[in-house]
Amino acid sequence: MTAQGLDFGISTELRGEMRQWRNRAAIVGVIGLALTAVGFVAVSPNQFYRSYLWSYIFVIGLTLGPMAWLMLQYLTGGNWGVVVRRPAEAAARTLPLVAVMFLPVVVGMNNLYEWMPVHHPVLPANKQIWLTPMFVLIRVVVYFAGWLLLAWYLNRWSAQEDREGGTAAHRKLGMIAGPGIVFWALAVTFFSIDWILSLEPGWFSTMFPLLMIASEALTAMAFLITLLVLLSYRKPLSDVLTPRILHDLGKLLLAMVMVWAYFSFSQFLIIWAGNLPEEVPYYVVRLKNGWDLMALVLVFGHFALPFALLLSRDLKRNFKLLASIAVFILCMRLVDLYWQISPYFRKEGFGISWMDITAPVGLIGIWLAIFLTQLEKRPLLPPNEPTIEEVLAHGE
Repeated sequence: MTAQGLDFGISTELRGEMRQWRNRAAIVGVIGLALTAVGFVAVSPNQFYRSYLWSYIFVIGLTLGPMAWLMLQYLTGGNWGVVVRRPAEAAARTLPLVAVMFLPVVVGMNNLYEWMPVHHPVLPANKQIWLTPMFVLIRVVVYFAGWLLLAWYLNRWSAQEDREGGTAAHRKLGMIAGPGIVFWALAVTFFSIDWILSLEPGWFSTMFPLLMIASEALTAMAFLITLLVLLSYRKPLSDVLTPRILHDLGKLLLAMVMVWAYFSFSQFLIIWAGNLPEEVPYYVVRLKNGWDLMALVLVFGHFALPFALLLSRDLKRNFKLLASIAVFILCMRLVDLYWQISPYFRKEGFGISWMDITAPVGLIGIWLAIFLTQLEKRPLLPPNEPTIEEVLAHGE
């Protein structure tokens, strides 16, 4: 199989199906957000912001995680990354929407964070300056500005490569990927501290930012595998996505499941061994009153079961089975984020609001609609990728 004999554009049949997916996602998203807005007005603004926050953290993982895999592929040159490049670029192009989606979190800061001045908090001395509201907002502007700039350059030079061919644009992409992935990791680190860890300003964990980085990478790989399997039933991916390439992606999914488990257990072990009064309340709340059952679900559903299944070579080469596991992992990612964030607001015990369902449905639906709109705009594979022939040969 050679690149000259293939058309990497989206086929008519697939384009029609993608538009159906987009329309359905948009309808579901609008209904979900409308119901959540009703909850804000008629039920509780506080519950609205709480449900919105953890749902938003999942959506930003869907956006930023693929961008990290995209830059990693430019750095390593792996054949696995060429098939995920266009979905990753499309995810990066949703960043303007995701930045706008963040505004309700900013508006609801007084409702979410006890370090806001309206609550007259007593903060640790080393956090009094860091958690100044204006300083927090300045940092979030820096994060999004950097992410948007990276997304713009990654897409601009990729489009240039499509138009002109050659290696000039590809070299630029490789040059920006190194510093870009460093900025991405640092920004995700501080973003997770500012907007998740600071929910409990007296608590700290050196492992938590690493856990969030691994979580975003896992979320992204599970999403990309699910999407590629859906697209593989039509041209052009039906000619390119083979069990061998899917096996490579399945190994990366297994690796990220293991990394997530390692960071999660490391954080627990460090806090358990240290037994410091500033640290242990985080787990004390999350390991009783119903939250402990959710923790067990995560141990078995987020790690043990996917780990055991993904060890199978045959399973990683089976399109439907691997996609099913990827979808299951995405569901576990939602459970994990709920377990991380919601107990702070429900210290009396496990509980769930109907807005905890409508908020993620609404945000994910709208995001998917915009993502699919972006994915439609360019060929599903880069025709002038310098290693495209090697990639096609690798899949045979």
